[in-house]
Amino acid sequence: MGSLSLLFAVTTLSYLAASLLYLVGMIGRRPQLPQAGRWVLLIGIISQASCFAVRHSSAGGTPVTSLHESLAFFAWCLILLFLLLDLRFKLSVMGAFAAPMALLLMIGSALCPDVVVQLSPVLKSWLFPVHITFAFLGNAAFALSFGAGVMYLIQNRMLKSKRFTGIYQLLPSLDSLDKVNYTCLSVGFPLMTLGIISGAFWANIAWGTYWSWDPKETWALLTWFLYAALLHGRLTIGWRGRKAAIFSIIAFMFLLFTFLGVNLLLGGYHTFESFAVI
Repeated sequence: MGSLSLLFAVTTLSYLAASLLYLVGMIGRRPQLPQAGRWVLLIGIISQASCFAVRHSSAGGTPVTSLHESLAFFAWCLILLFLLLDLRFKLSVMGAFAAPMALLLMIGSALCPDVVVQLSPVLKSWLFPVHITFAFLGNAAFALSFGAGVMYLIQNRMLKSKRFTGIYQLLPSLDSLDKVNYTCLSVGFPLMTLGIISGAFWANIAWGTYWSWDPKETWALLTWFLYAALLHGRLTIGWRGRKAAIFSIIAFMFLLFTFLGVNLLLGGYHTFESFAVI
C-alpha cells in the first residue's frame, strides 16, 4: 500500500471510529466517549493533512481539482471547523453529525477515480488555495448549520407530538440547537463571502475578468443571496427556531447543487477534467 493509500485509510478509519464514539456516547449518555472522539478526529485531520501534503508535492500545487480530492477536502474542512467551533462554543453534540458526514464524504471520495495529475498553470496562482480554503470552510460551516437545523426539526416535531422517548432524550434543547445554527451561519457567511471575492480576483488573473456568469459563479451568487437573506432575517426580523431551521436546510440544498450538481451537469470554467469539482 502506497503512502497516499495508507494515509487515506487511516483518515477514513479515524472518522469511522469517531462516528461510533460520538453516536454511542450520545445514545448511552457517556460524555467520556465524545471526548475520546475529539482526539480520534484530531488524528484523522492530521493524517489527512499529511495526505494533502504528499498530493501537493506530486501535483505541483493545491490538490483539490477532482471529485475525489474535493470530497476528501470537504471532509477535512468539516472536521477542522467542527473541532475549532467545539473548542470555542462547546458544540460536542454536533460531533454525532459531523463525524458521520465526514465519513460519508470519505467513502464517496474512495469511490471516485484517484489519479494525481499535474496542475494546469491557471491553477498555480497563490489565489487558488486561498479561494478554495475560504469556500470549503464556508461550505463546512453551512453543513453544520444544516445538521443543527435537521436536529431542531426532529426535536420540535417530537415536542409537538408529545413523544418524549427515544431520540428526544438524546438531542439538546431547541434553544441550544437554534444557537448552534446561528453560530454556524455567522461563521459560514463571511467565509463564503471571502471565497467569492478571492475567486473573483483569481478569475481576473486567470481569464481577464472578475465575473463571467459561469454556471458555478451564478449558482454560488444565488446561494450567497439565500444565506444573506437568512442572516438578515435573523438579525433584523427576528427569525429563529423552526423557520430558520427550514431556511438553513433549503439553502444547504442549493449549496450542494452548487458544489456538485453544477460541475457534473452544467460544466463551465470550473470543470477542468472529467468529474472535476473546483
